[in-house]
Amino acid sequence: MSLVETLSFTWPELVLAIGAMALLITGVFLGDKAAGRISMAAVGLLLLAAVLVFVSPAGAGEASLFDGAFEIDAFAKFCKVLVFGAAAFAILMSDRYLAGEKLGRFEYPVLIVLAAFGMSLMVSATDLISLYMGIETQSLALYILAAFNRDSHRSTEAGLKYFVLGALSSGLLLYGGSLVYGFTGSTSFAEIARVAAAVDNNIGLVFGLVFMISGLAFKVSAAPFHMWTPDVYEGAPTPVTAFFAAAPKLAAMALLTRTLSVSFPGVVGDWQPVIAMIAVASMAVGAFSAIAQTNIKRLMAYSSIGHMGYALVGLAAGTSQGVSSVLIYMAIYVAMTIGTFAVILMMRRRGGLTENIADLSGLSRTNMPMALIMTVLLFSLAGVPPTAGFFGKWFVFLAAVDAGMIWLAVVGVFASAISAFYYLRIVWYMWFDEPAPAFERDAGPTLTFAAWGSALLMFPILTVFVGPLADAAGRAAAALF
Repeated sequence: MSLVETLSFTWPELVLAIGAMALLITGVFLGDKAAGRISMAAVGLLLLAAVLVFVSPAGAGEASLFDGAFEIDAFAKFCKVLVFGAAAFAILMSDRYLAGEKLGRFEYPVLIVLAAFGMSLMVSATDLISLYMGIETQSLALYILAAFNRDSHRSTEAGLKYFVLGALSSGLLLYGGSLVYGFTGSTSFAEIARVAAAVDNNIGLVFGLVFMISGLAFKVSAAPFHMWTPDVYEGAPTPVTAFFAAAPKLAAMALLTRTLSVSFPGVVGDWQPVIAMIAVASMAVGAFSAIAQTNIKRLMAYSSIGHMGYALVGLAAGTSQGVSSVLIYMAIYVAMTIGTFAVILMMRRRGGLTENIADLSGLSRTNMPMALIMTVLLFSLAGVPPTAGFFGKWFVFLAAVDAGMIWLAVVGVFASAISAFYYLRIVWYMWFDEPAPAFERDAGPTLTFAAWGSALLMFPILTVFVGPLADAAGRAAAALF
């Protein structure tokens, strides 16, 4: 494939990279007064990139680029569209917050675009070197975003913790990758898979695989590599936390899924127990640790740890059905998360944003629409039927059962029942406790649309989106097998 043909498959990445540089230069010359226009331009870039994902040259649906370093297939396209959409919403949901906190700087949307560019590389990576390039491109932007409010001790602490622990995870990933390279003689996923299937009892390869899983588990904040999540979620600016909880989690889960499914399909028996144990640990940490939380951002941090555990249940199945269930679950999770953080950003009084769960008390009497939205989203996060969250868990548990891992599905059901307590406790506060002081009513059109849109998507019977989503996820999963 010629260079021109190769570049014709990379239009989304080229648009984001060149567009981010153009916006950065524009911001340097025009200053922060152009932050609003740069934000809208960044949203336009992300939406254009999402459209270009489906524009393939000469009708070709799949391609291997740069000597096999990146793969353009249905799996990558599915994940890229979700990543770009979540990044665009993160920018749109930030405008009122940034203006209120005097943080309206042009660097913010540029960093999100650069992070989305890195995530796009991650979901297409089919080589250990391109894998690391994608992760670090994303991570460098995320470290800065976590500490974006540099006048806040909490924000700078969050950025520092994220950076230090992120460096640790990169070290684990690099060490694991070097072991895999040393025992297979290649960084290509396809060649690693061939060698891994041909050699029995390759202990060095298994050690490298375990280190790689450890490094990637940090990126999805799966237990026991979750220690950064609560502090970073609480300390980072709330729109940044919303972004962290959605797009990077999806990209990292997609990368972990592709790495295991494409590089190590012949040694499923070696990595399947590791993923299963991480899933159990994540579900347990998410179910029990969130109970004691009084800060809603910390609660959402532990909630996300638990949800990554449920997604890993599908991955542990080691089948095409399992990968499909992971994609379905992550798509639903992104929608739930965006809606929930839209409501959290609406928790504003005259003195600014509030993050205490108790401040939602009596919300049904002070702001009925907001209470209804939050109730629907919490029911979905808990997996209460007939919400989309229930169907997401149904798919991952079904994949585990069909793979013969009934015990893992049973553990997931018990963890889901325990986690329902802290979600339903918030519902109780909103509907049965004495009202707390009312929040401001003017939330802005973007937050209102994101909240209502996410709440409506939680009713698959009304939106009829689970069927098409399952079909698209099935085609994406088939591309890896």
